Amino acid sequence: MIENETVLNHFSDLLAIPSPSGYEQEVAALVANKISEISFEPEIDPAGNVLVRFEGTDPTLPLTYYASHMDEIGMVVTGIEADGKLSVERHGGLFPFKIGERPVVILGDHEKINGIVSMGSTHSAPGAGAGQDWSSVRVNTGFSREQLAEKGVRVGSPLVPVREGCGPMVFGDPADPLVAAWTFDDKLGCAVLLSLLEHFQATGQRPKGPTIIAFTTEEEVGGLGAKALCARERPEVFVAVDGQPITPNSPLKLDGRPATVTKDRLATYDKGLIQAVSKAALAAGTEMQTVVLPSASDASLVYYAGLADRVLCFGQVRENSHGYEVARLNVFGNVLKTLIQFI
Repeated sequence: MIENETVLNHFSDLLAIPSPSGYEQEVAALVANKISEISFEPEIDPAGNVLVRFEGTDPTLPLTYYASHMDEIGMVVTGIEADGKLSVERHGGLFPFKIGERPVVILGDHEKINGIVSMGSTHSAPGAGAGQDWSSVRVNTGFSREQLAEKGVRVGSPLVPVREGCGPMVFGDPADPLVAAWTFDDKLGCAVLLSLLEHFQATGQRPKGPTIIAFTTEEEVGGLGAKALCARERPEVFVAVDGQPITPNSPLKLDGRPATVTKDRLATYDKGLIQAVSKAALAAGTEMQTVVLPSASDASLVYYAGLADRVLCFGQVRENSHGYEVARLNVFGNVLKTLIQFI
């Protein structure tokens, strides 16, 4: 379907740019450029969020946000050893076994450099603990401490996997393929929102009520961009377009249907909005799965902070969350078509 390919193309472009939380400027510039090419006017607020505003065909309706976050999980430098090796800690919800021993890019203040994640030798006593927690993880840079300082690598510098090998990779049955990438969360949501704007431009359709399409910052470390945005704008409705992970004992299936959260660790999502998005999915030719999650989203984070009155979160279903994630290709188009129907 053309919707799948449209979303996949945007996703590929976004995935090529590293964007750990707090360092989204480069991907934000790409998003803003894409919005301009679609012939809408992008706005970048003081928190780094990228926005597109619509007055709506009925301005008496409540203000609604549709948001996807631009940041990705990664690591952060916690110490620099005499030989130039870096000790690190997670930046967002990352665990050592997910990143593995792989090439990474370190975003110094003056220069980006590559390094290799090291988790120690397996030629050691059983139970030595190599790679089991962050205390045993180091990043080999090949530079001295002094050279790293010249490049602006310091305590607090972020690291993410190098873009080569991050995907996306389409594989499996050509009639119903899978897609894998490091990670979907949540550049796929951003790709869906960009595809939505293309739909608006191509069809002339517009949201019924006042609407802001938002590409937000620092979701992985507390929804900071979305909170700053909602504190200023105070929307009644906040919709996070974000994927849903298949957790242990989850009812979710990797079958092309999108999913919506009914409850997470911070909030119970709005029943009326859940019913509306489920109806929209049926109208789009698919079906909405529902799930309860132990995590949180931009939507529940702003709701918990008292910055929106009603919230919803829906998106693609994915395996291997916060790692090399896998989704069904046709869920890309199904999320987009459901979003169009919902709006």
